[in-house]
Amino acid sequence: MSTATKPRHIGRNISRIRELRGMKQEVLGEAIGTSQKSISGIESSETVDPEKLKEIAKALGVTVEAIENFSEESVFNFFNNFYDNSSNNGAIHAANCTFNPLDKVVELYERLVQSEKEKIEYLEKLMKGK
Repeated sequence: MSTATKPRHIGRNISRIRELRGMKQEVLGEAIGTSQKSISGIESSETVDPEKLKEIAKALGVTVEAIENFSEESVFNFFNNFYDNSSNNGAIHAANCTFNPLDKVVELYERLVQSEKEKIEYLEKLMKGK
């Protein structure tokens, strides 16, 4: 029995992550300064140029390692661990998670608060002008 593992198909991993992020090929192409057709070609390739891979990872909001080590199984494990938190009082045990979801919520909230402050300042300037 052979213990050799099948090499990772980087293009397919990029495609799956892009789809999970709800991003179209056109949008990814624009983000890295290339065409949809080029993204299609990259996603059909087993290997990707390291510099291009860095650009794609940045555009997708993940690390290069996350793309290289992506597997469907890890995604299912993440969501199973995320929703099955009855025994851990809400702690997340997803080892493959590259960010803290709570940090993302806080970041979004802070951006919303800043936006509201800017609106108030603008409206105050308008009111003073009358």
